[in-house]
Amino acid sequence: MTFDLAQSLLLVSPELIMAVGAMALLMIGVFSGPRANATVTGIAVALLLFVAVWMLIFPRDGVAFGGAFVNDPFARLLKILTLLGALVTLVMSVGFAKAEKFDKFEFPVLIVLATLGMLLMISANDMLSLYLGLELQSLALYVVAAINRDSVRSTEAGLKYFVLGALSSGMLLYGITLVYGYTGNTGFEAIAAALADGERSLGFVFGMVFVLAGLAFKISAVPFHMWTPDVYEGAPTPVTAYFAAAPKLAAMALLVRVTMDAFQPVAPDWQQIIVFVSIASMLLGAFAAIGQRNIKRLMAYSSIGHMGYALVGLAANSPAGVRGVVLYMLIYVAMSLGTFAFILAMRRDDGNVEQIDDMAGLASTNPMMATVMTILMFSLAGIPPLAGFWAKWYVFLAAINAELYALAVIGVLASVVGAYYYLRIIKIMWFDEAAGGFAPMATELRLVLLSSGAFVLFYVLIGGPVGRLAEAAAMTFF
Repeated sequence: MTFDLAQSLLLVSPELIMAVGAMALLMIGVFSGPRANATVTGIAVALLLFVAVWMLIFPRDGVAFGGAFVNDPFARLLKILTLLGALVTLVMSVGFAKAEKFDKFEFPVLIVLATLGMLLMISANDMLSLYLGLELQSLALYVVAAINRDSVRSTEAGLKYFVLGALSSGMLLYGITLVYGYTGNTGFEAIAAALADGERSLGFVFGMVFVLAGLAFKISAVPFHMWTPDVYEGAPTPVTAYFAAAPKLAAMALLVRVTMDAFQPVAPDWQQIIVFVSIASMLLGAFAAIGQRNIKRLMAYSSIGHMGYALVGLAANSPAGVRGVVLYMLIYVAMSLGTFAFILAMRRDDGNVEQIDDMAGLASTNPMMATVMTILMFSLAGIPPLAGFWAKWYVFLAAINAELYALAVIGVLASVVGAYYYLRIIKIMWFDEAAGGFAPMATELRLVLLSSGAFVLFYVLIGGPVGRLAEAAAMTFF
């Protein structure tokens, strides 16, 4: 297939800037001496911001490299959100990395490379470009999870993530092989055209199941969630914050694109898989988090549950459903970043603490932190009129309009169960006897926490424009 090279290079200019920037950062880090980390981190933050602004100023839509890469409103919005998620987590990591003595310049370089992989994933329009983007992201994330080499927990987290990630990559590749074998194509549009007559073989269905299983691993959906609690707990907290934000966005965007583009003609088949995964994720996320005592493990199970809620919108297979998924992921990332800014600020003289009981009586020692965290917990629980309520409202409404009544009811019941462990944190902060205050918050953490709290609290005032952006992104597929 022929393609216009100049046009293709223009379309992938943000990714090219990121790739060249990552290589330049590596060289700067090597030759900068002792101050390498501060220099490279600062430039990496500027690079991520520059690429996000570049996409806003020069929005280009089209297909590049013979259909392997696509730029459209959906890709652009999700890419900008991914870049912002990576940028915020990089800023939040500075103080923690210095305190834990893993402030090496390789960390921001790996974050930039992982984010580049995510941008490629979001724009993937072919099974091969999908896999290349996914592996670029994954290989960088395996190293980032184990970046704190002096910590046994961090090394163990990296190893678990690597072993299970390799398994998921094998499943994904096997699925791609079967899909190619039974359709004769790897491009999403060509696969959809091959399935357009309604005929699909059993072999293709197996291939589709394996592809969806590989992608479900990346969003930590049940039954491919087993890595999440251990990796969230063991990885350094800024890395956990990154895992909770940018990779989830990119993987969910990829899942939406694969189902809505490549597998759209066989929607009844993949809808059954998405419904099952959604219900299992919501229920496990709701019940498994109840007994957790470590705040990072609790957030891991919370994340599994929230991916289940987001999948409710995808299962609806409608413009309203995709809009709901985009809005859900946007709001979820904002809530997660604020929560992890709080977790990073849980620091005493002898280091960071992670137990939920360490938050006891925080309202009396630091009322500002306690108040914003309370807002975030209410939002994660889906209490109106906070942002988290509207996120669930849109996906459940899409499910009801698609006549998936059982799915919507199970989602609401899982939300009620999940509210228990969020309310328990609020109760511990406001009504338990003080366990001792935390050290003063770093400026960047305070800024992230307050921005997240303000977004969640005042979402009703900006919900209209945000909803229109999400709707424009969703209409890409319809």
